[in-house]
Amino acid sequence: MKHTPSTNSELRKRRHARVRATIKGTAERPRLAVYRSNRFVSAQLIDDTVGKTIAAAHGREFKGSQSKQATSVGAAIAKKAKAAGIATIVFDRGGYRYGGQVKALADAAREAGLTF
Repeated sequence: MKHTPSTNSELRKRRHARVRATIKGTAERPRLAVYRSNRFVSAQLIDDTVGKTIAAAHGREFKGSQSKQATSVGAAIAKKAKAAGIATIVFDRGGYRYGGQVKALADAAREAGLTF
């Protein structure tokens, strides 16, 4: 008998695995991976060819509501990407819906100069 995932976290992990099967980050165009917890949002720029994190930003570095945190994290990760010489990325929403915090982070990164 097959196991049917029932919890939201199991369903999110399945969605994320499905998306990760097609999205790969490279040195020229790394993957911007988003993670949300109950309190914070974080983002990483990852080069999947060597399995290294190029830059990261976490919501605990910023004060305010979760959407303000996400906006600050998006701007911070874009600034770190520019410092590393990266202009274009591949966006990985981590199995989360594109809305709320994820959208705020993506919009802030775009406004700060990253191209998706």
